[in-house]
This record gives sequence, C-alpha cells and structure tokens, in this order.
Amino acid sequence: MAGHSHWAGIKHKKGKADKQRSKIFSKLSKEITVAAKLGDKDPSMNPRLRSAIQAARSANMPKDNIERAIDKSSINTESNFENLRYEGFGPNKVAMIVETLSDNKNRTASNIRTIFQKAGGNLGTQGSASHNFKQKGIIKIDKKEVSEEEILELAIESGADECISKDNFHEIQCDVSEIYNIKKNLEQKINNFISTKIEWIPLNSVQVSKDKQENLIEFFENLEDDEDVQNIFSNVTMSKD
Repeated sequence: MAGHSHWAGIKHKKGKADKQRSKIFSKLSKEITVAAKLGDKDPSMNPRLRSAIQAARSANMPKDNIERAIDKSSINTESNFENLRYEGFGPNKVAMIVETLSDNKNRTASNIRTIFQKAGGNLGTQGSASHNFKQKGIIKIDKKEVSEEEILELAIESGADECISKDNFHEIQCDVSEIYNIKKNLEQKINNFISTKIEWIPLNSVQVSKDKQENLIEFFENLEDDEDVQNIFSNVTMSKD
C-alpha cells in the first residue's frame, strides 16, 4: 500500500509473492467493507468505495473478493472500524506516520507501540511527527490509460496543483479537500485508476546509511505485517553508501 514517503518505494524484494498478495488483498478488502458500511453500497454514489474498488482492481483482486467485501458490510454490523493515526520516530530518528483501520484501538495501539519499541524507536503523541509532513491528495493513473499531454491538460482543467509523469504512472497532486471533485472530473475521460489517496509528503528527509538500513527495513516490514496497518509514511532517504 506506495508513494513519496510511503515505504513501499524502498521495500526489499523478499518474501513470497503469494504472502504479499494475500496481505494486500486483506487490507484492500477491509477498506472496501468499511467504505461500503459508512456510505452507499453503490460505488457511483460513494467516492470512497469507488476509489477502494478501483485500487483493488488495479491490484488484480478477483471480482468475487470485491463483491464479498461489499456484502460483508451488511453482515458484520457489530464491529465498528475506526481510522486511527499513530506518529513517532523509528530507528535512526526517522519520522513516521502510521495509518490504521481498527475495530479495537487498545489492541492496535499496543501492537504499534511494541513494534516501535523493539526497533529502538518511540511512539509519540498526535503532532509529534506530522509537522515534518504536509498532506496532499494523490491520484495515480496507469500510463496506458492516457498520454502525458492529455493527462496534463485534464489535470489543469480539473484544478489540480501538479501533474508528474513517472516511469509507469501519472501522478496528480491536489488539495486534500478537492481530491474527490478532481477525481470526478477525471472520471469523465479515464476509467481505471491505480489509487486515490490522501498521503503525507515529507518536508525534510533523514538519510540512513547502508549499514543501518537492514534494521529499518525490518521495522517497516513488521509494521506492514500488522493486520490493522493500512498505510506507512516516513521521511527516510536510503543512502547508497
């Protein structure tokens, strides 16, 4: 679950693909279920659900899994999921923001705190790390969907702040409050989106030398393995030396 400050950009290519896929599907399913539970079950009337389904399709989640996740929102009426954010500093004083979706905040807080402590980091209070970041709406579109020239024109027409074309995708950046309005405008010309998210973009970075990276990567992996964790953001830059 990738971005500027998102740890997926520096992820080790280890671990079985099936295990990774299962983990990703589980997190995407949870987001679909919660989005359907909190709003309309019709994706055309529920921007959060529509974006969650588009992200699931982009990750090649089978249609049956998506439908089961939507159906689950009607069956599982007793559990109430909350979006919870944790902030702190990991190994090498790397600023961290961890976003979770949890039905038990005590369990989640305890698990996140333990992961931080074992890595030699410390979990802080709200605001302790977020001042190192700014929030932006980030919409990602596969390059196969639209040309660089067309997406730039669409981004300007839609009122986006910036449009950056990367190796495999176009990235549109916008104000957080405008993300779904801009997405709606883009949907008139584009059918498939990789993701539509509010991300934390680092304002500064902490360089971590090669000899200290293994401990940091293990810390990121332990966070991502937690079933409640949806997104991880940091201000780390991995040095090649």
